[in-house]
Amino acid sequence: MSRIKTHSWAKKRFKITKNWKVIHKKQATSHLLMNKWESHKTFKYGKVLSKADNNRVYNLFPNGSN
Repeated sequence: MSRIKTHSWAKKRFKITKNWKVIHKKQATSHLLMNKWESHKTFKYGKVLSKADNNRVYNLFPNGSN
């Protein structure tokens, strides 16, 4: 029986906390950082997703975590 694989693109963009909340990675943290404010560069993970989007992201992680 083959292994159920996690979507690798989702691993890079989402994080599941201990309380099963989904946090998504903030934008504008990968390149062209010289022209951005320091406060925009420091925190990579930011907002919690809504409950409607949580179920979609849970399906991308079949093992339950990243």
